[in-house]
Amino acid sequence: MPDFSSLTPILAIIATAVMAASAAIQGSRQGFDPFGAIVLAIVASVGGGTLRDLLIGATPVFWLTDMSYLATAIPIGLLTYFLARKLKKGNGRRMRLLLYFDAMGLALFTLTGAQAALENDLSMASAVVLGCITGVAGGMFRDVLCGLQPSILKQDLYATISIIGGILYTGGLNYMPEAASLAIAFVFMITLRSIVIYRSSIS
Repeated sequence: MPDFSSLTPILAIIATAVMAASAAIQGSRQGFDPFGAIVLAIVASVGGGTLRDLLIGATPVFWLTDMSYLATAIPIGLLTYFLARKLKKGNGRRMRLLLYFDAMGLALFTLTGAQAALENDLSMASAVVLGCITGVAGGMFRDVLCGLQPSILKQDLYATISIIGGILYTGGLNYMPEAASLAIAFVFMITLRSIVIYRSSIS
């Protein structure tokens, strides 16, 4: 079994930052105040990982024992919120920025969720499912709190991309070093999600 211990925390912190940023942008678009944007950033950035930990019985959940996640989500969320408020409204720039941050968060959290499953000796199939749950849950919680239809319920391949990315990652571990498998799955998810976002913006 590959050693995930050095990669998982790094990917998780990066994922936390980008999901906090996406939530703060959404908060700005929906007229939230700074406190509301911070709450949204926290829920979006740790929501998927919290659900993951509860499903595999890893309690207390990760952000209760390691404050670095909240220490990342809160300042990133607050900074992004104020930056987003300075962007001109009505030209779709904030929405596109949100979606690209969300794409990165989807990819990173999918990989960390799959890693957590494998670390707990779950099967590859379970790792793919847990990766998908971890990848999509934070964005779902964010959208629900904003009164919006979650992306996973729309025809934009959101969950499908996560599942395929999880399969590429877990399957690749049998044939290549973990870093290469991570890179291939990450690039695939980011590329395909970006194509979907771009095509939606010009349609």
